[in-house]
Amino acid sequence: MNWTDERVELLRKLWSEGLSASQIAAQLGGVSRNAVIGKVHRLKLSGRGRATAAPARQKKAVQGASIQKSVARAASTTRHVTATIGATALQVQFDAEPVARHYIRPVENVVVPISRHLQLVELTERTCKWPNGDPLSEDFNFCGNDAAETGPYCKYHSRVAFQPAAERRRVK
Repeated sequence: MNWTDERVELLRKLWSEGLSASQIAAQLGGVSRNAVIGKVHRLKLSGRGRATAAPARQKKAVQGASIQKSVARAASTTRHVTATIGATALQVQFDAEPVARHYIRPVENVVVPISRHLQLVELTERTCKWPNGDPLSEDFNFCGNDAAETGPYCKYHSRVAFQPAAERRRVK
């Protein structure tokens, strides 16, 4: 289907009268609603004219939107109510309050062990292999405290390195 000059002018006229894309497609014939929407965007026809007599449903919606906005302004909370007339896909209505997050401290006291500052050659199967500092610097070392038999780190560094999945999801 080709867009002739006559069809484009009819499209512009019907769009400015406030007809929907479906109504315009039906009047033009041989064209889909999506084709009409695409052509409207390519022609950059953003402003929509109002029909001379708006349907009663639209008038009620406009009155309802102005009442909602007045109520929203009167309330001293941070609620936002936005109502649009027209395409329901573009209609935004939300009434949400910000959620305060509470972080709970662990019940047990956290004690960071004093590092023994071991070098790589001093590590054994039973020493903590948690790195301290930058590996390229001269003062780089390892924790060196007693490690559990189940892993390479001491009790403290194991809790830091291996967090349960449930706690990782909760933090986000």
